Amino acid sequence: MSDHIKTELKDRVLYITFNRPDKKNALTHAMYATIVAAMKNADDDDDVRAIMFTGAGDAFTSGNDLADFRDTPPLGEDAPVQQFLQCLLTAKKPLVMAVNGIAVGVGLTMLLHADIVYASEAAVLQAPFVDLALVPEAGSSLLLPARIGHARAAEMFMLGKRVGAEEAYGMGLVSRVLKAEELVPAATKAAQALAKKAPKALMHTKALMRGDTSVVAKRMVEEGKLFSAQLTSPEVMEAIMAFMQKREPNFG
Repeated sequence: MSDHIKTELKDRVLYITFNRPDKKNALTHAMYATIVAAMKNADDDDDVRAIMFTGAGDAFTSGNDLADFRDTPPLGEDAPVQQFLQCLLTAKKPLVMAVNGIAVGVGLTMLLHADIVYASEAAVLQAPFVDLALVPEAGSSLLLPARIGHARAAEMFMLGKRVGAEEAYGMGLVSRVLKAEELVPAATKAAQALAKKAPKALMHTKALMRGDTSVVAKRMVEEGKLFSAQLTSPEVMEAIMAFMQKREPNFG
């Protein structure tokens, strides 16, 4: 289990906090494993009626820890990150996200599986997969264009465009934008309100709104194969080295 993930069950809400503020809450394999265990337990626990995510410090999450992923590429469906993406796809309980700062990579794509997303005015969303010589994940190559349109999704995926909170709200990526000090209280209030609703009616409503998830599941498999192949490619090695050396990558 990872100390960099904080979990708390209170008033039938499971609170999951990315707790690595010194690294902008960059996610490691160990952190993913801890989240997966918590989410799986929550799905089977009648005392959990909603799940809320947020980040410690001034970031939601800066995405995957590049050094961790470079040294031990998450290959195969049993990899903790792949299990986390499956948990997002199959979650029965409503998911609330309180985006308190940067949400990069998986920090953005996980929002596409959430039911309610509140963002602080300081939130910035980015999906720089191509910048890192990778491809989108979490079914986002399907979900993001469906949510905001192909042209705007292409700017985010292909150009790595950064999207601020107000623009994200206009695109329909977040439910509300709040002042920093209002974010967590508002998200907590929403999660607690969900926890008081009729649980079966709530889960049925979530399932109906999501529709047939098999198409998204199939896309996630396709993305996963390409993502894994790219992780061991010379392109990714060059992209990560360039990122760490703070220079432009040279792809030849």
